[in-house]
Parts: sequence; C-alpha cells; structure tokens
Amino acid sequence: MTSTKKNESISEAALIKYANLAVQIGVNVQKNQLVIVHSDLEHAEFARFVQKAAYKAGASNVVMDWTDEETTKQQLVYATIETIAEFPEWKILRHKAWINQGAAFIRIISETPGIYNTVPSNRMSLLQKTTRKYLNFYYKKTRSYEIRWNLVVVPSFTWATTLFPTFNKEEAVSKLWGMILKGARADGEHPFNDWQIHDKNLEARKNFLNYQQFTQLYFSNKHGTELAIGLPEDHQFLGGSVQDRQGTRFFPNIPTEEVFTVPHKYKINGKLTASKPLIYGGNIIDDFYLVFEKGKIIDFHASVGQEILQNIIETEEGTHYLGEIALVFNDSPLAQMNSLFYNTLLDENTACHIGIGNASPAGLKKGIHLSESALKEAGLNRSSQLINVSFGTKDLEVIGLKKDGTKIPLMLSGKIQF
Repeated sequence: MTSTKKNESISEAALIKYANLAVQIGVNVQKNQLVIVHSDLEHAEFARFVQKAAYKAGASNVVMDWTDEETTKQQLVYATIETIAEFPEWKILRHKAWINQGAAFIRIISETPGIYNTVPSNRMSLLQKTTRKYLNFYYKKTRSYEIRWNLVVVPSFTWATTLFPTFNKEEAVSKLWGMILKGARADGEHPFNDWQIHDKNLEARKNFLNYQQFTQLYFSNKHGTELAIGLPEDHQFLGGSVQDRQGTRFFPNIPTEEVFTVPHKYKINGKLTASKPLIYGGNIIDDFYLVFEKGKIIDFHASVGQEILQNIIETEEGTHYLGEIALVFNDSPLAQMNSLFYNTLLDENTACHIGIGNASPAGLKKGIHLSESALKEAGLNRSSQLINVSFGTKDLEVIGLKKDGTKIPLMLSGKIQF
C-alpha cells in the first residue's frame, strides 16, 4: 500500500519529535552535511518529517532514496534470473559519491508480513546476495562505523493489523505507533535527555564487561540452548552510542538495548535454540535451532522456513560462522511490553542474540585500524552479511569465564546481574 495522505493514527507533534530523534541523536547531523534518507513509499509522510528535521539541523542537502516493496516483488516474481543477478553501476557510483561527500544515512524500516510469500526463496536469496556483493564497500564502512548511520522503525498497516487482528486499521496502527515510540524512548517530555541517561547506563555495563576480559561466555536455558562462546583477546563490548572516525557520536539503532562484542570465529560449541522468529526478506523463519562445532554451524532445522534458513547459512563461507554476541537487558521499556513484534530490530532488542556472519572490527580494541589479515588472525569472522537470531528467555543463565578460571554470573533467570 502506497499512500501519502496524512497519518491520523499519530499526532504530527509525535512524528516531529521522533524524526528529530533520528536526525539529532541517531546520525547526529552536522552543519553542511549531506543526508541520505532511505524509505519505502508507504512511509513517505514520516520520511518527509525526517527530511525537514535534517535541514533544520544544518544539512546541506537531503536526498530521498525511495523504494517500493510492491515493485520489488514484481521484479522478483517476473524478471529473469540474469536480471536479478545484475546490479546497476549507477547504484554503485552514487553510494561511492555519497560516502566521498561524508554523508550520513538514515534508513526507515518496517514490516509487510507475507508480501514475498509468492517469491521463490532462491530468487530472494539471489537479490540479497547480489546487493551485498556490489555494495560491500558501503556495508564495510557501516560495520566499522566509518560513516554515521541509523535504523529507525515505523509501523505499516499490514504489520499493525497482523499484530492486532481484532482492531481496525487506524486503531492497530495507533497502538503499534505507541509501542514503537515507547520502546524507542521517544514518548517522553525530553527524549534527548532520556537517551543521554540511557547511554550512560549502557556505558557503565560496557565498562564492567571490558574490564573483566572474559575468555568465554556460557549460555543455558530450558528452551534447549547450551552454548559456549569463546571471545578473542582484546575484545571490547559496544552498545548505545559509538564514534565515527572523526570522533562524532551517533546511535546506529533506534531503539537499542544491547551491549555486544565479537566472538572468536573458531571457539563456539553447542546448541542454540531460537526464542523468537527471524524475519528475513519479508519471510518468517520460526521454531529453529543451530548446532555449532569449533565455530561452524554444522546442523540446523526450522519447522517454518527451513529452505530460507538454509539459503542464509549457505550464502558463503562466512555465513557458517558468527560475528556477534549480544547481551540484552529485560529492564527496558521495550522488553517490559513482553510482546513479539515480528520485526528483527525490535525483537533483537528484547532478548540476547547472536549474529550470523560478519564481525565488526570495532569489536576489538584498535580493530578499525587493523588489516584484514590481522582481523582474521585475531579470530574475527568476515562476511558480507550479519543476521541476528534471538535466543534469550526468562530463564536464561549467562556465566562469564575469566582467564584464571573465575566464573562470574552475568544473567540469572533472565535478569542482568551487573
């Protein structure tokens, strides 16, 4: 559904406040900076609030990069395989030009459940793989925080009515808007202050973990997870705000409730049972597990979306290994809703999760200054993708193991202990 009519499910004042949060806290737009806004046509109204907020913050120009899921679906269903495997050179050149001009990137994301149900999974996988291949230089810079970027979530009619089927469209969207704004700490009187306090709390937890320098984290619950994750030397936990190469702080995700680091590629053993569905390319993967041996995924099964899960894992060598392990706190506004959102960004910020694929160089001290060979030698996985899988539960236990054998409980019965 593509519509540019006024959204009556939320006040204009709330939209303006949320847009300002994405611009000033999310990417922290600087004076005379170029800003790129990626948005589906369905979310044009909010995207234009973001555009206006960016100009008011001092942006030199705000480029609107529109997409349309219905158009993408038609391409995936009817275009030739050869066409799907192609990637226009102009898309590569414009991304390079944006990066060279020091652009900040805001991506407005949502969900349209079931939109790609009629698309063969191999076609969707090919589109994802092709995009990652030709824009790898761009994703590499986002993963290392060389450029500032932000993901911000908005509802769609289809998503809202799927979550709340007994509501009419306006009521469903209004309810989902309320949950998103609360989870994003954007519904208070002074959201900027709320985010500064939130960032300080995350900083304290990161400092504790970085001081400990655990060699391994052990996860277990009654859901079927028994997983040991080894950590590389000189790892560092990230979360909340980060800095680009110029030292400017920004928040890659709104919301964000995690602290995370990089695992050692070859030091992961055991079984992980997902606690929430994985939404990938508009498709649902549910009721699934992964088995690891010496870091590699050697077995997996999904009751829903088995072929899609297989395509993810078999994309390349790097998607057989992990690039992220994240601890998520259950005391956040988002987690307190006790809701399943069927949106990866929201759901991953309510539960501990792993990331299949690329490990960010920023997960090592001075990692952004290391060569590719040095990163691999340190134990970091390299991949063109990073796909998060939630496995946190109310009974999850997490134990940190130090080099001298000391064991420190980090989470008991799903509750953070530090």
